[in-house]
Amino acid sequence: MKAGLQIASFTWPGGTEAIGPTLGRVVHDADEAGFDSIWVMDHFFQIRSVGRAEEPMLEGMTALGFMAAHSSRARIGLMVGGVHYRQAPLWVKATTTLDVLSGGRAWLGIGAAWNQQESIGLGFPFPPLGERFEMLEDTLRYAHEMWSGERGTEAAFDGRHVAATHLLNSPQSISRPRPPIMIGGGGEQKTLRLVAKYADATNVFGGPETIHHKYEVLRRHCEAIGRDPDEIERSTLQSVRIAVDGNDGESPQQVIDRFGELADAGCQHVIFGVHDVWDPRTIERLRRDVLPEVAKL
Repeated sequence: MKAGLQIASFTWPGGTEAIGPTLGRVVHDADEAGFDSIWVMDHFFQIRSVGRAEEPMLEGMTALGFMAAHSSRARIGLMVGGVHYRQAPLWVKATTTLDVLSGGRAWLGIGAAWNQQESIGLGFPFPPLGERFEMLEDTLRYAHEMWSGERGTEAAFDGRHVAATHLLNSPQSISRPRPPIMIGGGGEQKTLRLVAKYADATNVFGGPETIHHKYEVLRRHCEAIGRDPDEIERSTLQSVRIAVDGNDGESPQQVIDRFGELADAGCQHVIFGVHDVWDPRTIERLRRDVLPEVAKL
């Protein structure tokens, strides 16, 4: 099983001035520890499941560029991008730039989005859900076309919300045939159908029974269009509070056992946020006691 680290909070000791140095250290340490992937959220306000809206939040694509410079092996991406925050050509050009500058380590993580509070608060258009799904499919189709060939395609693109005459992409991505695409969300009628048609990975939430069910739904969607479901990496987003020096939290064995149940349910890539990730002891304990065992699952 692969292991990914999601960095979801920047409320760290030292205040605003310490965010950059701390993020650089966390990413470097996670990369050295053996995490297969490192992610940040695509939000502008902190989300309610993590903290108060007023807590620090970084713009995701800019943060990923910074993270690329502080890592050398782990893939990096958004968990996951909100489709309405950027137009399709910017999604592909920005991800291509990240892929080139990171030496071929970019993910395109994307979904239909949900956070109405930050969109309305900051003035982003927030179309109805059905329209956001149309935008998502446009963006996925656009990405496949612009990442084709040596420099994209000169063929016109005519989507529901995007029209283009020349999908030039120079430089082209290092990752071939394209940076891998992960679609987040477990909607069984639309989201997982789009995963089957366009994506290289799925990311769903929940415990073993829930994620196993979602993977089975995805398998049926793949079968309906004649795609091998094993072409799609099955991931899940979880959270961990690891005990360090007597602090409250799970033991390494408890984390390993929990992830083992996810592996038995079909998960191939567990991505998890970690409480107190800013504390160097946290990454060190995961490196020493958890990640080697997770890799064996």
